Amino acid sequence: MKHTKKLVLTALFAALTFCATFVMKIPTPTGGYVNLGDSFVLTSAWVLGSGYGIIAAALGSALADLLGGYPIYILPTFIIKGLMAFVAWGLFRLIAIKKTFVSRIIGAIVAEIIMVGGYYLVEAVFLGYGFGGALVSVPANAVQAVFGVVSGVLITEVLMNVKATQRFLNQ
Repeated sequence: MKHTKKLVLTALFAALTFCATFVMKIPTPTGGYVNLGDSFVLTSAWVLGSGYGIIAAALGSALADLLGGYPIYILPTFIIKGLMAFVAWGLFRLIAIKKTFVSRIIGAIVAEIIMVGGYYLVEAVFLGYGFGGALVSVPANAVQAVFGVVSGVLITEVLMNVKATQRFLNQ
């Protein structure tokens, strides 16, 4: 894929990640929210690969925190979502002999475990909630993780099995 096309797709996936995070959010009792942004964090990784996918996932997610009034989470989100994309892509490449559906599911599950654990550690250690206090956000993050796995895998499978998408990406 040519460099210009990859840059444009990176911006597109960063925007999709931002919109799915910022627009489609369900408030939680802890003051946070559950969103569908992980769908595109994962899809970005699988469509764009490690470098560009990480950038799209990290930027789109961090921008949602910036504009959504969660500035304390910008850097942790950037790191966590970028790491999620890296792991999802890496496990997919490592496991997939023929880029299978199962390898996407495994990569997505491990990436979402990183998300839940990453925010838990950020809240427990860096935000000072303590290990007990940070447990409060784990259930909402786990719900988001389940939706992220299901929707990310499905969106990517549909997208990558459309002939027009395959032609476009292989030009």
